[in-house]
Amino acid sequence: MLVDTHAHLNLQVFEKDFEDVIKQCQQNNIWVINVGVNYEISKKGKEIAKKYNKGVYAAVGLHPIALDTGLIKIKTEDKLEKEFDYEKYKKLALSSEKIVAIGEIGLDYWYKPKTKKKLALFKEKQKTLLEQELKLAKEVNLPVIFHCRMAHQDLIEFLSENSEIRPKKAVAHGFVGNTKELQKYLDFGFYIGFNGIIFKTIEGIDFEANIKKTPLDKILLETDCPFLTPPNFSEGRNNPLGVKIIAQHIAKIKNISFEKLAEITTKNAKKLFKIK
Repeated sequence: MLVDTHAHLNLQVFEKDFEDVIKQCQQNNIWVINVGVNYEISKKGKEIAKKYNKGVYAAVGLHPIALDTGLIKIKTEDKLEKEFDYEKYKKLALSSEKIVAIGEIGLDYWYKPKTKKKLALFKEKQKTLLEQELKLAKEVNLPVIFHCRMAHQDLIEFLSENSEIRPKKAVAHGFVGNTKELQKYLDFGFYIGFNGIIFKTIEGIDFEANIKKTPLDKILLETDCPFLTPPNFSEGRNNPLGVKIIAQHIAKIKNISFEKLAEITTKNAKKLFKIK
């Protein structure tokens, strides 16, 4: 058994065939957590999860890039939200036992304003959003799925300075950082999520070293589908079946059997998200 702890079958690209994809997942004993990026997609994740007795779950949250700061222009099919409606998200988070996390939330500086003044305001708006969502996670007692891109130092500093809302249960999703940043998240007690990006070459990032450094009991598997299709995957569009390729690669680096890696990471996912 495997658990894809970060999928997006709730996105428009899967609108016509998510049921077929999930059927294949169940036939291959793969469980899935569909992660939210805004309210509508979070709600869609919940609706999908409720169709199944087990094996399909959801997370709700407002992705930092889905926040309309008015400071950058982004081409996206996802609806942007001008502010975080705390009570609306709270009601959604509590509306089903199939909702197992708040996420994905965090900081993302991939797209950013060019002037220093606008950049400072842009970062402040994202941090304000993050603070609200962490307060929500604490209130509804759900673990957090952190998204962080080009912003690890800021996120680590924010979490260090705001320990009262720093979650005790969380995952650094799709981790792309150095070993020092990795250690900080491990020190916080977080799990580390690995997906198809580990097959890419990124300057300054040693994915193999990160995998070796992460204890087995802190590793989570994910695809981030439809993005980050792993090599030798039979389909052009990534889906949760690709998690097997991730698991095989990590098992090889860890020098353990695929079966052992699957057993441990499944146990990790069940423990963090309380799924059964």
